[in-house]
Amino acid sequence: MLINPPLSLYVHLPWCVRKCPYCDFNSHALKGDLPEADYAAALLHDLEQDLPRVQGRNLQSVFFGGGTPSLFRPETIAHILEETRQRLPFIDDAEITLEANPGTVERGRFAAYKAAGVTRLSIGVQSFNAHHLQVLGRIHSADEAAHAAEEAHAAGLDNFNLDLMYGLPKQTLDESLADVTRAITLAPTHLSHYQLALEPNTLFHAHPPILPDDDVIWQMQQACQALLCNHGFQQYEISAYARAGQRCNHNLNYWRFGDYLGIGAGAHSKLSDLRQSRITRLWKVKQPAAYLRAAGTPGGIGAITEVAAADRIFEFMLNRLRLYEGFSASDFESVTGLAFAWVQPVLEQTQALKFMQMTDGHWQPTLTGYTYLNDLQACFLPEASVATAPQSTSI
Repeated sequence: MLINPPLSLYVHLPWCVRKCPYCDFNSHALKGDLPEADYAAALLHDLEQDLPRVQGRNLQSVFFGGGTPSLFRPETIAHILEETRQRLPFIDDAEITLEANPGTVERGRFAAYKAAGVTRLSIGVQSFNAHHLQVLGRIHSADEAAHAAEEAHAAGLDNFNLDLMYGLPKQTLDESLADVTRAITLAPTHLSHYQLALEPNTLFHAHPPILPDDDVIWQMQQACQALLCNHGFQQYEISAYARAGQRCNHNLNYWRFGDYLGIGAGAHSKLSDLRQSRITRLWKVKQPAAYLRAAGTPGGIGAITEVAAADRIFEFMLNRLRLYEGFSASDFESVTGLAFAWVQPVLEQTQALKFMQMTDGHWQPTLTGYTYLNDLQACFLPEASVATAPQSTSI
């Protein structure tokens, strides 16, 4: 009997103090007062409408993302969590993460978030270099970032992530290593280290800054990776490093092609009913004002689409190949609802290209595959793989 994959909840809080020039997320600079109570009520109306889609399932994690969730008072976060628990059961050790900007952290705030039910923080540092922080449009200083980490420890929220970026405008190799070194001294349990990308619909895309060349960026990636590993951080995903037992369960669920329910302006959901061989995606209207008016009504849903079998293959590989743990045939079948025969011919082709390897029944990218991950993932695009798909669409 098919069992649906684990379920997570994503709560989108879309406002920031200021929009960063590299950010392509659905975030909006706050103008005027934060409509905190109204937005919390809208989130719960949104959740109520979605409950029939997830009835009988337990939440393994909750993630408050943004935007800048730390603009919201701990009392509001506590209210949202309490009301959610009354509607959906949480597993006993559910991971509850809140994103925070160091520039919005007041003394004692993290302790109040912990009392509200938050078990994990993700602190958006990006850099400890004053010049790079200014270029990135960040509202905090290096000292404020360090104070945020100290506040987390003082609150007993020792399980926290620091976000860092590399390949910043005119950044040197030594500067990227200095950022990672400073982060390690703050004793996080998790570190996200990812390359700056010039995404469409951002200020940086419209007015590109001067970035380091590809060779320097490669050196940054390799040197920082080695530094982190030498200090006890295990790389378990392309941009994620964790101490033993401290991997982010919420993001792991995404990368393993698990299910997630999204509430809030622009939030996306991916939900399975594998007994019916169906996977659907839905998303909510993006603009906060429109969301506030329509949340909990059909007008609050931007669209609902069913994920075709060939698309499931690509989406599985797009996510799962980012992990270093590999996957088995049963891993693929259990979350896609498809027979492994759908994907095996393409895997064998990528194995022949030295992009993939298979050891003890587990498939995993080779070093070359990880180096050229975008090319490897493209091998599983529907137009590349559909010709080899068998007739049966489910196991």
